[in-house]
Amino acid sequence: MKFSESWLRSFVDPACSGHAFSHLLTMAGLEVEAEETVAPRFDQVVVAQVLSVDKHPGADRLNVCRVDVGSGEPLQIVCGAPNAAVGIKVPCALPGAELPGGFRIKVAKVRGVESSGMLCSARELGIAEDAAGLLLLAADAPVGEDIRRHLDLDDRLLTLKLTPNRADCLSLEGVAREVAALTGTPARFTEVAEVDVTLTTERAVVLDAPAACPRYCGRVIAGVDGTAATPAWMRRRLERSGLRPISALVDITNYVMLELGQPLHAFDNSRLHGVIHARMAQAGETISLLNEQTLTLQPDILLISDAQRPVAMAGIMGDEVSGITPATTEVFLESAFFAPAAIAGRARRYGFVSDASHRFERGVDFAGTRRALERATRLVIDICGGQAGPVSEAAASLPARQPVRLRPARVAKVLGLPLTAERIGELFTRLALPFSRDGQDFVVTPPSYRFDIEIEEDLIEEIARLHGYENIPSAAPQAVLTMLPQTEQARPLARVRQILADCGYQEVVNFAFVEEAWEADFAGNAQLIRLANPIASHLSVMRSSLIGGLVANVATNLKRRQNRVRVFETGRCFFRDPQGGPVAGFHQPWKLTALAYGTALPEQWGGAARQVDFFDLKGDLETLLAPLVARFEKAEHPALHPGRCARVLVAGKGIGFVGELHPQWQQKYELPLPAVLFELDLEALTTATLPHYAEVSRQPIVIRDMALVVDQALELQQLIDALSANRPTIVRDVRLFDVYAGRGVEAGKKSLAFRIVMQDTQKTLLEVEVEAAMQQMVAYLEDTFAAQLRV
Repeated sequence: MKFSESWLRSFVDPACSGHAFSHLLTMAGLEVEAEETVAPRFDQVVVAQVLSVDKHPGADRLNVCRVDVGSGEPLQIVCGAPNAAVGIKVPCALPGAELPGGFRIKVAKVRGVESSGMLCSARELGIAEDAAGLLLLAADAPVGEDIRRHLDLDDRLLTLKLTPNRADCLSLEGVAREVAALTGTPARFTEVAEVDVTLTTERAVVLDAPAACPRYCGRVIAGVDGTAATPAWMRRRLERSGLRPISALVDITNYVMLELGQPLHAFDNSRLHGVIHARMAQAGETISLLNEQTLTLQPDILLISDAQRPVAMAGIMGDEVSGITPATTEVFLESAFFAPAAIAGRARRYGFVSDASHRFERGVDFAGTRRALERATRLVIDICGGQAGPVSEAAASLPARQPVRLRPARVAKVLGLPLTAERIGELFTRLALPFSRDGQDFVVTPPSYRFDIEIEEDLIEEIARLHGYENIPSAAPQAVLTMLPQTEQARPLARVRQILADCGYQEVVNFAFVEEAWEADFAGNAQLIRLANPIASHLSVMRSSLIGGLVANVATNLKRRQNRVRVFETGRCFFRDPQGGPVAGFHQPWKLTALAYGTALPEQWGGAARQVDFFDLKGDLETLLAPLVARFEKAEHPALHPGRCARVLVAGKGIGFVGELHPQWQQKYELPLPAVLFELDLEALTTATLPHYAEVSRQPIVIRDMALVVDQALELQQLIDALSANRPTIVRDVRLFDVYAGRGVEAGKKSLAFRIVMQDTQKTLLEVEVEAAMQQMVAYLEDTFAAQLRV
């Protein structure tokens, strides 16, 4: 909603001005999105009258004008404007004037003729783009008056960014009503009296769709002058409200719409036939609109039609055939109330919007329909002449304004502000909200122009706005804080995240809504949980794995030339659960997934560059789990390489998977190199074990190496498990440090080299004890796995 401040002040003129006035409106919920002056700064430009116009002796396209600027002796000014003529009044920049853009006027010679000033166009003053000629002023403009004062060029233009619920402020009267309530300044609204009916011609109106059009008023005005000029004051107000003047008849309807908030439409009555109907469109019916669009209508479009054809999309735009032209001498003026639900979205469906639809779909004052018609009729007769016929009106059931109950105690609870009943009553009176008292409660009946007041909270909002949001104290909340117990058997999620961050990973947060293909590719999930109303067509199912989001993160980083990526995410995953689960029919466990891509180390001089692999990620996983010890078993997972995937077990319970991304998905999701990742149940990571004391030996350790040749298919974990379960008591640790297969080792075999750490807590080990322990382990492995000691 754009308007000039001077127009608004013709309704209500509060003491505050400038930025303070804009701040007042903004803090009341009518946000001032932009404020600007009508014209940029310039000075020494006055109203001048051209006394004579003679041809320039040295230029065919220039004239030498004598101009009266109200200072006594006329000035001689050379002018090239095509509309320079004797008697016209135009702006004149005097010598010494500075025009927009820093252009300074001085006495100069133009083709040998002295020129003492410049006659100005609208463009040269910065008030319009039109540069076709001089800016012509009214014949009664006082010669010598400052042009800024004469044209009110210091007026400010305000643009309000209104929320959809405040349709009542889409008019100057509506905004003035708000300003009067906010400041206590009396408002002067337009006085509208019924026009004398001097014509018997009328056109009947029938409501065929009374729910969509509960009220329709129209009247014939005959003998109008379609070529009449729009008055300068009306043109100025329309232009400063962002509307382009078209013709007097059309401009009057736009002016009343801005003034009162009621959209109107003027038909050429000679092009209408018979009775006017407000009806729904028939399937396939067409209409050619004023914007030169020809539309094929759907059955939910409300139309205004005569006896032969549709003449307007109701509340949106009229048709081209019945539109006003300079030849129009008889007008049928329409003023109606259309239900917001019947107009909302209809114009946007066809790719355009109109000022009328913008208002009707938010709600127009249904009690002001006849008033707006009378106001427009008076303006038409005053400007274009003519005689008014009787008003044809058809009405059905208008919207009921249901009373809303307000409890003062509820106001205090919501606003945190103890307002007395007298104060609440005063605020309602300033807002022109009629109310009655029922005990302590207020019963408010919303006015016909307030479609936004339906529940108690709406009234509380009105109280807060008018009382002033800045007057509501910002009190800090008070509560009793109790320190919660922190058990050593639980590890905070923040600690889990910190460990991964310390390992070089960055946390990401992705949508829980994912693409359907991700569920098939990365989770093998056939029991999809579909969303009834997805935020986007491709985010249509709930995730059962976090892998897809991280792969997408890597792909996004690669497109931005980030070739080394370490990311992790914690979040809920969603599964169908016929047994119930915390939410009926669904199970929603927390998971943690980490993914690494690119080089194992950042680019540096201290280490050779190599790609991150399974064992790098396995090391990060073991760091994350410590002090818990994980076992890894060969497994398969839909997202992972079948030969480079392991199941992770802790205390014999599976908690997730670790491995390399499947080559098929690597290719599909455009990753040049393989990514490695793990996905774990978060519950296992947030559970900690209590530490247990173990005696620290003061005796020296003994280290021996043992290399065994075993079958190539034998898994290392089987050997480690067997040794851990059957090792001698002095053996503290068994570590694998080398794997070899090749020359010197039989085909189908491999060599595993272990480092054995031995220690006794009571005495120094003897060589014989060490050798006995080594022989015992070798013998056990020979018997159990047919291992051979490699020498």
